[in-house]
Amino acid sequence: MKIWDKKTNSNFDKKIENFTSGKDSKIDLLLAPHDVIGTIAHIIMLKNVGLLNQRDLKILIQELRHIYVHEILNNNFRIDEGIEDIHSQIEFLLINRLGDVGKKIHSGRSRNDQILVDLKLFIRAEIKEIVLITYSFFDLLLKLSEQHKNTFMPGYTHYQIAMPSSFGLWFAAYAESLIDDLLLIHTAYRIVNKNPLGSAAGYGSTFPLNRKMTTDLLGFENLNYNVIYAQMGRSKMELIVSESIASLARTLSKMAQDICLYVSKNYNFISFPDYLTTGSSIMPHKKNPDVFEMIRAKCNRMISLPNEISLISSNLCSGYHRDFQIIKERFIPLFEEIKECFSMFQYMLNHIIVRKNILQEEKYKYLFSVEIVNKLVIEKGYSFREAYQKVGLDIQNGCFQPLYLTNNSYSHEGSIGNLCNKEIRILMQNVIKRFDFDKIQNVIKRLIYRKISF
Repeated sequence: MKIWDKKTNSNFDKKIENFTSGKDSKIDLLLAPHDVIGTIAHIIMLKNVGLLNQRDLKILIQELRHIYVHEILNNNFRIDEGIEDIHSQIEFLLINRLGDVGKKIHSGRSRNDQILVDLKLFIRAEIKEIVLITYSFFDLLLKLSEQHKNTFMPGYTHYQIAMPSSFGLWFAAYAESLIDDLLLIHTAYRIVNKNPLGSAAGYGSTFPLNRKMTTDLLGFENLNYNVIYAQMGRSKMELIVSESIASLARTLSKMAQDICLYVSKNYNFISFPDYLTTGSSIMPHKKNPDVFEMIRAKCNRMISLPNEISLISSNLCSGYHRDFQIIKERFIPLFEEIKECFSMFQYMLNHIIVRKNILQEEKYKYLFSVEIVNKLVIEKGYSFREAYQKVGLDIQNGCFQPLYLTNNSYSHEGSIGNLCNKEIRILMQNVIKRFDFDKIQNVIKRLIYRKISF
């Protein structure tokens, strides 16, 4: 039986059901706690507007809290065979256990605004976890930057030796990149943090719903006011969120690619213990950076997701479409994938081995050509172009002598000798302060654990 079953004599084709339901029975389990939270807020509002009496509200909340605490949190919750989604499962449980009172929770709702609420609550909770793990990774990068700030390495442009760099500069570069990534995440978070409940199927309800009340109960920053846009904004929300996650994935993918180069014998800048690398079935000398290659591939797949969502949704007219289910199947796993990549990346960097004295090798002597140019400008009064031409001729004629640098050679903000890691840390802390994660926890405490005045 389906929620929308009109009790006709016709049987719903099982083949159609399997095709249209897709992976809902598995993916929707991740939405279960959020469906309960959204339902509790909705029925409190129904009581407030006179569509539910106090006795029924108390019974419903008690059972919903039981489902949340004793079944969902204890991993004893499942979606039964023949029930197509999480919304149907929660409603059927209430009807089976409470009788007719369980049939009252759907007044003024559609599964369209239910899934939107579930998704938004899910995304809020997942963004909180992503921000925390990103900050932990950021913290490790800055610690490594300070630890290796005096260890020099070659810098490259066009994959050609360019100018001196340092491991301190390299680690801090990716730390600062994460700040801009979280700025995008914060923008996505604010777009998500608007209440669609009460938009129903996308055209509102003739019931006297109090949408501002559910907004407050669920800790949303504001409403999606227009009920059509509340539904129309679904794929747009997923697109924006996936793009912000893709930005994080780009940072990880680029750093993973650096590491894949740097561990090769051609570069030989860094290494990892043997137990963190893999070997070859035929070549005894191999130490392969499989973890970073997997991170690179997984992140590149995440980067492709916004384009996939755009292609699925861009030519859809306003209103709900079942196409959104295909997006959901790709979108929801995104959060676990990015968290897993962060976790493995952090685990590996905790064991990184940085090689010292790299720049003493003969092949890197031309890294210092710009140092000689600048010295001629400062000490000999050359113009920059004159000094550039002189050093270029010295290199061509084989009489160039490198000038090995120290940290004192660079003094401006953000350079080898002045990493500005304290300033970078302050920037990150200021971004994190913009999130109102306390509200998320307060919603759960209020609706699940605290006494509600009826």
